[in-house]
Amino acid sequence: MLTLDQLRRNRNVLFWTLHAAGWGAYAVTQSFGALLYEKPLSYQLVIAIAAGVCQGLELGSNAQAALITRGLAEITRLAVAAGGQSATLAGLAGLGDLVLTCTGELSRNRQVGIELGRGRSIEEILKSMRMVAEGVRTTQAALQLAARYSVELPITAQVQRILEGLPPREAVRDLMERSLKME
Repeated sequence: MLTLDQLRRNRNVLFWTLHAAGWGAYAVTQSFGALLYEKPLSYQLVIAIAAGVCQGLELGSNAQAALITRGLAEITRLAVAAGGQSATLAGLAGLGDLVLTCTGELSRNRQVGIELGRGRSIEEILKSMRMVAEGVRTTQAALQLAARYSVELPITAQVQRILEGLPPREAVRDLMERSLKME
C-alpha cells in the first residue's frame, strides 16, 4: 500500500502507465479517497454490509437503491467534513465503487450483510469465511472519524448495532422512524 505522500509524488507515472496499458484511468484532483485508505478506512464497505442486510431481509430493489443513495449521502457528509470535495464522490472512485461493492456478487461485505439479514450471527459468519470482510472493522472506525468531525452517520450506526447483536429488522425500523430532515 502506498502512503498519501507516495501517491502524490507518483500519480502522473501511475496515471500514464495505466492509460498506456489500455486501462480507463481517471485523474482525481483531491485526496479524500487516499486519506480514507491511508487511515485505513474504506467506508463504502460499511454501506455494502447494510445493502446486504436489505437483501437478506428481502426488502426489495427499491429499498436497496434507497439505502445506497442514503449511504452516498453519509459518505459525502463525512468526506466534506474531512476536507474532501463532494464532486469526487460522484465519480468512479466514489459512486462507482459504492454501487459495485453494494451490488456485486463477489462483495464479501455484501455477503456478510446478506447473512446477517438472514439471521446468522457475525461470529458465525466470520468463522465460515475464508477471506476478510473489512467492513466489519471499518464500521467502528467510520463512527470514530464521524465523531471527530461531528457528522451523523445513521446507517453506519445501525450497522454497528447489528454487529453488536441487534436484530436487523429492528435496525431497519429505527432508521425508518428517524425524524425527517430537509436536504
